[in-house]
Amino acid sequence: MDKIIYKLLLPLVNDKSGYSILQEYAEARIEILKNTLSYEPDIEKIKSLQGSITELRRIKTLREEVIEGLKN
Repeated sequence: MDKIIYKLLLPLVNDKSGYSILQEYAEARIEILKNTLSYEPDIEKIKSLQGSITELRRIKTLREEVIEGLKN
């Protein structure tokens, strides 16, 4: 990502309350997607669901990613 994007994200990841809510939302969405994944017969949809779960998991490490991105 571009440093400009990291700078824009910094207030979000530094706000403990807001970032905590975002993480809770991501966890809730992951659980919903896992449930959908468990009964999905279409392999292409399964791949899409897995990709969505992976991206939502990145929210857990977003703060670290932003801080690291600003260093480089």
